[in-house]
Amino acid sequence: MDETNERSSTFGKLLLSHRRAAGLSQSQLAETSGVSVRALRDLERGRAQAAQQRSAEVLADALGLTGQQRETFLAVAKEGRRRGGRVPEAAAQCALPPQVRDLAGREAELDRLRAEARGGGIVAVVGHPGVGKTTLAVSAAHRLQEDFPDGCFWIDLRGMDEQPVTPRAALDRLLRALGVTPEQIPVEESEQTALFRMMLEGKRVLVLLDNAVDEAHVRPLLAASPGCLTLITCRQALAGLEAARWLWLDPLESQDAVGLLSVIAGAQRVAAEPAAAAELVELCGFLPLAVRIAGNRLATRPHWSLAYLVGQLRDERTRLSSLSAGDLQLRSAFEMSYRRLSPPARLTFRRLATLPGPDFGPEVAAVATDVSELDVRWYLDELADANLVQATAVAGRFQFHDLIRIFAGERLEAEEKPAERDRLTRTVLEHLLTTASSAARVFFPDGQGSAQFPNQDDAAEWLDRESGNWIAAQRVAARLGWHRAVVDLARAMHWYSDSRWLHGPWDQIFGLGAEAAEALGDREEMAVLFNFVGWAQQVCLGDSEAALGTHREALAFALEVGDRREQVWAHAYLGAALMRLGRLEEALEETREACAGAGEFGFWTVQISVRNRLGRVLQALGRYEEAIAEHRALEEDAKQHRDEASEETRRWMVGVVVEEIGHSLCGLGKWRQAAETFHSVRETFHRSGFLSHAAAVCLDEGKAWRRAGEYGLARECLELAVAGLTSPAARSQREQALAELALLPAD
Repeated sequence: MDETNERSSTFGKLLLSHRRAAGLSQSQLAETSGVSVRALRDLERGRAQAAQQRSAEVLADALGLTGQQRETFLAVAKEGRRRGGRVPEAAAQCALPPQVRDLAGREAELDRLRAEARGGGIVAVVGHPGVGKTTLAVSAAHRLQEDFPDGCFWIDLRGMDEQPVTPRAALDRLLRALGVTPEQIPVEESEQTALFRMMLEGKRVLVLLDNAVDEAHVRPLLAASPGCLTLITCRQALAGLEAARWLWLDPLESQDAVGLLSVIAGAQRVAAEPAAAAELVELCGFLPLAVRIAGNRLATRPHWSLAYLVGQLRDERTRLSSLSAGDLQLRSAFEMSYRRLSPPARLTFRRLATLPGPDFGPEVAAVATDVSELDVRWYLDELADANLVQATAVAGRFQFHDLIRIFAGERLEAEEKPAERDRLTRTVLEHLLTTASSAARVFFPDGQGSAQFPNQDDAAEWLDRESGNWIAAQRVAARLGWHRAVVDLARAMHWYSDSRWLHGPWDQIFGLGAEAAEALGDREEMAVLFNFVGWAQQVCLGDSEAALGTHREALAFALEVGDRREQVWAHAYLGAALMRLGRLEEALEETREACAGAGEFGFWTVQISVRNRLGRVLQALGRYEEAIAEHRALEEDAKQHRDEASEETRRWMVGVVVEEIGHSLCGLGKWRQAAETFHSVRETFHRSGFLSHAAAVCLDEGKAWRRAGEYGLARECLELAVAGLTSPAARSQREQALAELALLPAD
């Protein structure tokens, strides 16, 4: 199987989603459309990137696609033929899921929701699990697309997970989908929200926030601009959400539930057994999810009678008794789907419950199930066809519905021996923890690649893709008392977190590490990890006061055990926190203390970062000559140690140091020297691919050339800055560049 094609075939993913939504097998779709089963299989698996125009049209007809859905389907096919089927990952992650065609019994609610939504603002769909909140909201979003021409975005907030998607992570996805690059996304959640809403100004955009926890979970994500709409689905009422309108969704009426069953299983078949049909939907609790699964079983088993299925569902021992009353009937529907799986697919299904994260791909699924990665792909497809796992918006990845995950865990407990369950759980956790640690160590300044992760790009790709799993694995390991493994993971993440501070709950990751170190009574590890926690408080949470206290604790531990390295880091971090708080003299004292001990340790791992902080504090104090001397010495020392770090590390770290020299020269009014310094930094950043940083330095260079009287060079730099500072996050810098251009004399 061509893995690259499978991941990149957007048309194949869309075709698969529509086929499943239509309740058709590949054979049924082939018979209806005239496209061979083999061609359909190649399209869905990515072996063929997209269908030819005529094939796409007949497939759209066979799937019953009309309106916007048909246009999108044909457009994606055309784009796939032109570009090989690739779409931006960020946009794919926020794309609306396909809508269910047979929305029986919900026309009144849909009409009301569409009427409420046309006015924009906030509309919340609330109700019990399995009642069809997402199905209704997604259908409404699809039908409202023409009213929101600037975009329709969907985020699954996973409110029933142990660790729901945070507002920060959701904003990160939305901003990326809107075209903001990772380095342009602000640190503070409030700034992210402001940027998100700024980008929506003057636009008509629909945002669907699915599976929210509560009001606080969604407030930062509301598309509040006039003309925009935020749709929310949640199990809670969200009564505290200001200016919202609500749509309460109840279970279906008995007649509507039978109507839904008729659409799926066949009207004549249901009409032939009216009493059995009525009992069947009652056993399903009148919940659309349960009725749909039961109907799919009947549709794919034409020799079954409704009475036979009712007899199976009457067995209370197979129900999800651990759930609330409204969900008691669901286990029977899940059980019937499970029993019809092939034995290897059943094994795969129940063992997937050992995965701790919200979604999974073939790699980690293979580890969890003891099945080869090649085979597990087939079983995942079988599970998806049976509606026991759901394909995510990212090709090749799957997730459980909240309730089905519980059912999978029950089957694991019932069918696997305790020793085997423990072995599987341990295998999964060890794989995730050790692989994440191995990948993260590639980011150490003196780190080396491995056979699995030869470079930082490969390591980052795995860590980003599996972040939900390895982060959850650390939490599970902490609960199990695997203190050393929790500490090791936190330690390994130090330098990776430095380059990905927006991508993870670092305060929690390092906090768990600190708690584990404390449980071990390991004061040396506590010194290290308290410093990491303080860094997260300051850089990720913007809480310098809290960071100050945490770093002081770290310093106390380091002094207690005589750890000179962590004493150095604690003093350096304290200096940074004090500088942010405006306590510059204290910051200078702490930073000098850090520099006094830094020489004992590695240049790239300690000295350059600590000494660069000293230069910044001196610069903040207006002591520019001293700052320049410190940075010049640091630049020279970097040349002596050039063989101790990767080229990428050297260029970035030295570039940052030299940039500070330029700022100090500006402070001294040495504009020409400053401009020449910025020019060298700009060229370094540009060669290294740090384009947004190069554009920002271009602004500084242009300002310096203008003050030096070199108006032609200033204009050239400032125009380059305007051209490069195009992201919303760089708006203020771009405005500065335009203002500087306005100050230049006319040619």
